[in-house]
Amino acid sequence: MEFDAWLLIFLPLLFAAGWFARGFESRVRLNDQATAPRSVFRGLNLLLNEQPDKAIDAFIEVVRLDPETIELHYALGNLFRRRGEIDRAVRIHTHLLNRADLPARERANALAELGQDYLKGGLLDRAEDTFIRLIEDNQHRFSALRALLRIYQMERDWLKAIDCARRLEREAGETHDVAIAHFFCELADKAIGKGELADAQKYLDEALVADCRSVRATVLGGDLAAGCGQPDEAVKHWLRLESMAPEYLALVGERLSGAMDAVDRRADALNLLRRALLDAPSVDLLETTYKRVAEWEGLGPAEALLRDELKRNPSLLGFEKLLALRSAAAKGGAGDPELDLLRTLIHSQTRKLARYRCNKCGFRAREFHWSCPGCTSWESYPPRRIEELDAA
Repeated sequence: MEFDAWLLIFLPLLFAAGWFARGFESRVRLNDQATAPRSVFRGLNLLLNEQPDKAIDAFIEVVRLDPETIELHYALGNLFRRRGEIDRAVRIHTHLLNRADLPARERANALAELGQDYLKGGLLDRAEDTFIRLIEDNQHRFSALRALLRIYQMERDWLKAIDCARRLEREAGETHDVAIAHFFCELADKAIGKGELADAQKYLDEALVADCRSVRATVLGGDLAAGCGQPDEAVKHWLRLESMAPEYLALVGERLSGAMDAVDRRADALNLLRRALLDAPSVDLLETTYKRVAEWEGLGPAEALLRDELKRNPSLLGFEKLLALRSAAAKGGAGDPELDLLRTLIHSQTRKLARYRCNKCGFRAREFHWSCPGCTSWESYPPRRIEELDAA
């Protein structure tokens, strides 16, 4: 009887304890579920208000409360990547990949994000391995190929870049003929530097197959012929620019006029330079024409050329050259310190204007580039200086 009485007392107490524990667990769960959405909305609000530091803290709180939230892992990883905190972004996406219960689709998404982390951080070998794994995934195949194309360009692995671009053309229906022509031109330029002229010619032929109007391949064709001691052939290549892309004559004006002089065509060279100045005026072309006229006809005709061109196309760069000529002439007498001071002042301004500028990202460079060092776009540099572009 004593045992039964004790049992009758204990069972209700046990039941009450279980009921209380269950209610406490439910309240904790509801509280966590209520806290997570509030943190999500707070993080989004902070992000929209351009407060990424506080937004990251809010998202970290959500991930702590609910580690199963996949989308928030992506959001947090992207925030870290945008801020340049690549290590933290890599840890977030690696944590996702290490989850055994992650669905195959989400695993591919996490792998793609991890590849972008490596690419942003400059870890090109790891990024390449990651995107190669994604090529077999139909959802990410084309984006992986585009990322690989970018990586191969950064690594200057032109043969792989050509293969990747051609796969995108075949499978995604994209057009990369201009880029492929430049890839072959890069190979040709490298071969010319090594003295492998037969290989260089082969690469240039491939470039023209990819893009029959490739200006760069035409320019390099002239360089190759000149390097082989064939000025006549070099002139033929460079003269094609007059009808193909006359604005690019400024880039080869000095080499072209020198090759024409080597084959006793000095008068033709001067006529060509003067004609090009009328059709496609350029500061670089003006400098080449002025130098050739001064060398072959004298300083008087060279100064007249500068004055006439400045009337047609006024520019500080051209005016500086005229001042340099006047200053040199004045040095023969007593000299003119005010003229020298004016030339110095103008020179300080022309240093900023005598640069090329990318049409896409605005990156400025002292030398002409076929591929922008800033955004890696091909043929985004017009062959004209900043002063000319702004005036136009």
